Amino acid sequence: MSQLPIEAVMPELLAGVQSHHQLILKAAPGAGKSTHFPLQLLKSGGLAGKIIMLEPRRLAARNIAQYLSKQLGETVGQSVGYRVRGESKVSSQTKLEIVTEGIMTRMIQSDPELSGVSLLIFDEFHERSIHADTALALSLEIQEALRDDLKIVVMSATLDQQALQSLLPEACYVESQGRSFPVECCYSALGVNEYLVPAMAKRIEHLMTTEEGSLLAFLPGVGAIKQLEVSLTSLLPGVDICPLYGQLNFTQQQRAIAASENGRRKVVLATNIAETSLTIEGIRLVVDSGLERVAKFDLKTGITKLEQVKIAQSSAEQRAGRAGRLEEGICLRLYSETQLAQQPYVPEPEILHADLSSLVLELAQWGTVNVEELSWLDKPPATALKQATTLLSSLNILGENAQLTTFGKRAHELGLDPRIASMLVHVSQHQSDMLHCAILVAALLEEPERNVANLQHSLHRFKQSNHSKMKVITQRVSVLARKLNVIFDVKKVDERQVGIILSLAFPDRIGQRRSAQSGRFILSNGHGGAMDESQSLADVDYLIAIDLMRSAQEASQIFLAAEVDIIALEAHFPFLFVSHEVVDWDEKRGRLMAEQRTTLGKLVVRRKEMSQPDQSKMSEALLNYVRRKGLECLNWDENSIALLKRIRCAIEWLPEQDWPAMDDESLLSDLELWLAPYMSAITSIKQLNKMSLVPALLARLGWPLNQSIDEWLPTHYQMPTGNRKVIRYQTGNEPIISVRIQEVFGEHDSPMIAQGRKKIVLELLSPAQRPLQVTQDLAGFWSGSYKEVQKEMKGRYPKHPWPDDPANHVATTKTKRQLNK
Repeated sequence: MSQLPIEAVMPELLAGVQSHHQLILKAAPGAGKSTHFPLQLLKSGGLAGKIIMLEPRRLAARNIAQYLSKQLGETVGQSVGYRVRGESKVSSQTKLEIVTEGIMTRMIQSDPELSGVSLLIFDEFHERSIHADTALALSLEIQEALRDDLKIVVMSATLDQQALQSLLPEACYVESQGRSFPVECCYSALGVNEYLVPAMAKRIEHLMTTEEGSLLAFLPGVGAIKQLEVSLTSLLPGVDICPLYGQLNFTQQQRAIAASENGRRKVVLATNIAETSLTIEGIRLVVDSGLERVAKFDLKTGITKLEQVKIAQSSAEQRAGRAGRLEEGICLRLYSETQLAQQPYVPEPEILHADLSSLVLELAQWGTVNVEELSWLDKPPATALKQATTLLSSLNILGENAQLTTFGKRAHELGLDPRIASMLVHVSQHQSDMLHCAILVAALLEEPERNVANLQHSLHRFKQSNHSKMKVITQRVSVLARKLNVIFDVKKVDERQVGIILSLAFPDRIGQRRSAQSGRFILSNGHGGAMDESQSLADVDYLIAIDLMRSAQEASQIFLAAEVDIIALEAHFPFLFVSHEVVDWDEKRGRLMAEQRTTLGKLVVRRKEMSQPDQSKMSEALLNYVRRKGLECLNWDENSIALLKRIRCAIEWLPEQDWPAMDDESLLSDLELWLAPYMSAITSIKQLNKMSLVPALLARLGWPLNQSIDEWLPTHYQMPTGNRKVIRYQTGNEPIISVRIQEVFGEHDSPMIAQGRKKIVLELLSPAQRPLQVTQDLAGFWSGSYKEVQKEMKGRYPKHPWPDDPANHVATTKTKRQLNK
């Protein structure tokens, strides 16, 4: 322990904790910040209360607790304990609790004063999980309003120091320089046609042949890990190949972390789970793909999209640091130094691209309606907050003014995802016979089996006592049953109810199979979903899509689902369905279609044809046709087009007037207001296509604007000769008149319109109606370029007048002979 770099700053750290309420610690990987520092805090005895340390990953939380307990000669749960989802090892003796995910937030919500707690530690804060950001924001408010004696430590190997110090301006800053051992970083970028897995296999084989020690390889996802595991098993006989990712059970994860037996070497294939807080025994070689998979929430679809992205510079630094924990090491990067330099220094915080429904639920429980009231390193985006608020309102968790309903308070007490919590509370209150199934479903969703597409199969395996995670699920079921005041009985679980129950959690993800398309579904939110055709659920009429991921294709890929009996669903939860009359124009048949529809979201569940509707329904059908086809299907003749252009120019040039919206989108959304009143005699598309739009457009303007428009923006301008010339209007351009040059003789300026705000552009024509000049400055034209025009025109059109002083000549349409008469 004494060789750890953090030992050099330990006196400064311990003093900083005593003298300051906030402390920022920056320490390189392997420095001992996650282990040695908390241990010394315990041994110093300088804190009267408990220490709570937030660790981003369950694997790291367990291992740190075990390591520290071993250093103290104790078992986990004595001085050092941990709490992770579904598992807790703490006691009345525990002085240091290592907690994960939303556990710290739950502790804060249940006891805002954090009674008996002296210090909160946020470890690996650079990962910027939404849970860490939320817990820190709440902790800072507690420190300011309730507990000025509470101490907060934020620490990481790589952090945005300037941003963090602006959030915690009074914090003591301590930095531990360097890592334990130097690491040589080499670059070997992939070629244009070189695939990741074969390239990694080749480079790993070379390193394991030429270098000593074990190797850690970072890959973007589980699929790549499994492919590489197969390749390396044959390439490296006698070497242990150990996968390491979050979905593995604890025993499998420990096998990857622990030292290999009998001095054997090993290759650990990991996701970014191994970037921080883990010391993997024997590692001195690292191969970094430079890639990771990031889940980003799509606000339009309400579905998460998994994107493979290049890692930030700080992540590359963390990965390289794994090679220097125990001795000098080598890090081989499968990208160039230039590519790395182009990446941002730190990754984008989760709070900027995640589903914020859980955050909004926590804020509502905290009593915070406006996020501005709390201190954030990055404020949650307003659009994402609005989307989350809408979801929680639809689940009856939030009521007016975004306040928690009684139902919502009960849902929050369960400490689950808002969708699942809402499902359980609803079932417990209204469908108690389904509660046992709902509890088991909630537990199964927290610990899903890999490569299982039908949740009902997992539930059936649990009932048969051969589920792959039997112990964990059983423990979780007991906890949830206790919270819901019921004694769980697996015999009361009916797998036929799974889809019905889950419809309460995911009403927007009920899928209806597209006709004659195996594995293709339309979801109740209007988006498409696709399931592998080999799956048994690919051909069911209805399913509930539980786990789905937005991909590059238009439809989201469904990975986990359950069949839904739509008739039983309507019988149990009729409030999900809406019955209404729909009238539309059937283009294929060329006639009106009227039917009674039962819908679930955007799905049409039942249709029943109605008798011939009245004229109002006929108009409604034709309006639906226009909405579907767009405004262009209407009779836009020369007059209606000219009027609409004039109105739009008037809106642009005279904005102080009370104009109605006249853009395409507004006209389309307000068809009932301006178009429908003029359709009383229209009974077919053919008649609609002949209907004049001018009266309808003028009526939308209303009095007095429909009178003033002709005064302010007239259709014609009368020339001195008595001729009326059309004024051409186009939004974004000046009004224009085309007129023969002789008709503006004697004029000194262009005419004005739009209450004198717009000067008309004159396109001056020859006697043969060909353009000669475009101008708004007649006086300048007469005294300038007219001379050249006169010279050319005299020769070409000698019969027409071409005076030397056109500004003072009489305007005319006549030839010289006609004028002389």
